[in-house]
Amino acid sequence: MSSNEWVFGIHAINALLKHRPEAILQIYLQSGRLDERISEITDHANSLGIPVEVMDKKELDKKANGSHQGAVAFCKEIKLEYNESYLEELLNKLERPPLLLVLDGVTDPHNLGACLRSAEAAGVDAVIVAKDKSALMNATVRKVASGAAEIIPFIVVTNLVRCLQQLQKRGIWVMGAAGEADKSVYNTDLKGALALVLGAEGSGLRRLTRETCDELLSIPMQGETSSLNVSVSAGVFLFEALRQRLV
Repeated sequence: MSSNEWVFGIHAINALLKHRPEAILQIYLQSGRLDERISEITDHANSLGIPVEVMDKKELDKKANGSHQGAVAFCKEIKLEYNESYLEELLNKLERPPLLLVLDGVTDPHNLGACLRSAEAAGVDAVIVAKDKSALMNATVRKVASGAAEIIPFIVVTNLVRCLQQLQKRGIWVMGAAGEADKSVYNTDLKGALALVLGAEGSGLRRLTRETCDELLSIPMQGETSSLNVSVSAGVFLFEALRQRLV
């Protein structure tokens, strides 16, 4: 049985209006907000015939579980999580070497949202996580992702190591991020078929995940900080891969 859901945040709602307008049942906007971004939502919704209601901030706060930026959408259930079969179909359709981001044990929805945002900006073909011990798609992830969650394929797999092994059989090089690795991401060829694997801040990659990787890479660090937030690390790895592919 399908259910309805709430989406909040200006970027997330704009992404829905652009990519999945049929899912939006109603949009609620904060009264007194006359800035350009809110006006853009109003104009777009009106052009699509989507009802828009204006209400005060206190009432809008009740509809959102987080910072809504003055915009909340009531929607049909939106499928934003896909399985291994979808990943296979996606890879079969690609006409260029794939670039994948794999997250191992990232449980903070804010970090997941930030990773999705960086991944979409870097042209990643899909983000892959495990079903267990990982943050999954929710309203917080979508808001932090600033619209990327509605665009980039988000693949949830039952067994992450098995998924990585299947990618390797397809000729996709699996490279893991590890602070202690001798080889720098900046001295590595990232132009081919590639899956970049990052673990949670602090704990890093789990043992089996690490052992499955073809190679481990690090980000050169000059200060005293021992590690970076996983979303920052993801941005470094992904945009270095993008830089090389654009040369």
